[in-house]
Amino acid sequence: MKVGLIGVGLMGHGIARNVLSRGGFSLRFLDHPGNQPADELLALGAHVCKTSAEVAEASDVVILCVTGAPQVEAVVAGEGGVIEGLQPGAVIVDCSTSLPETTLRMGEATKLAGGHYIDAPMTRTAKHAHEGTLNLLVGGDAAVLDSVRPVLASFTEAVDHVGPLGHGHRLKLLHNYVSIGFMTLLAEAAAQAADAEVDPKVLVDVLAGGGGASVALDRLAPYIVDGDREGLPFFVSNAQKDIGYYRDMALAAGARHTVADGVAEAIAKVTDDGFGQAYVPELVRLFRKENAG
Repeated sequence: MKVGLIGVGLMGHGIARNVLSRGGFSLRFLDHPGNQPADELLALGAHVCKTSAEVAEASDVVILCVTGAPQVEAVVAGEGGVIEGLQPGAVIVDCSTSLPETTLRMGEATKLAGGHYIDAPMTRTAKHAHEGTLNLLVGGDAAVLDSVRPVLASFTEAVDHVGPLGHGHRLKLLHNYVSIGFMTLLAEAAAQAADAEVDPKVLVDVLAGGGGASVALDRLAPYIVDGDREGLPFFVSNAQKDIGYYRDMALAAGARHTVADGVAEAIAKVTDDGFGQAYVPELVRLFRKENAG
């Protein structure tokens, strides 16, 4: 199969290198200012395309790894988008974090164009993308998923079929709400502990030995103890976007969102203060009393 990729950012770059090096597939990707440096990909044989349609024209499978719902709609259905160049029977695999409603609309548009659409948002981090051990939550037709499993296997550890189209993104938003919510709560507690001059290692040890033990703690502990933010290279602005999507989904469903509102407010204050490009572990510093004004 010939593979196309739109979105060679922190996550997409790892996907691309594994599609090429582990999977042995040919790869075309969209030239974009938001891409990570592509020298390695070009050296592995990848080709650059000027439009999303051009990517689709040469691909059996088109992987999307863009920021959010507006970007998905633009690259799929906008001018020069994937649908304009989509080959009969080709599959769009949307690995972005998007809204279920967007997924359903793009799925219908793709079906009308003679292709197939599955939503396959990722869990885990850029480090796992680089290592080829991402996990995917896939919504859509099981037979379509099976047809592209060889490509997905090149950059994943687990691929779970979670239901019909849209359920991948629904579960990703639930997952990210819980994950970001845990980390926001933990960062606020760690900031309060730092203000009180509690030994950060003691704090981490106490939490790890009790009810605070979690993946969230594992990811924030290097920053809490040593100021190392690299354990989770995920922008606060992206966390705000994901929580906003979760709240949109909850509002559309008539579901309760009281806690989500609090998490959103806490993160919005940080981005409003100009720190949207900080990594999520840095919330520990940004929540300190000195920054509370």
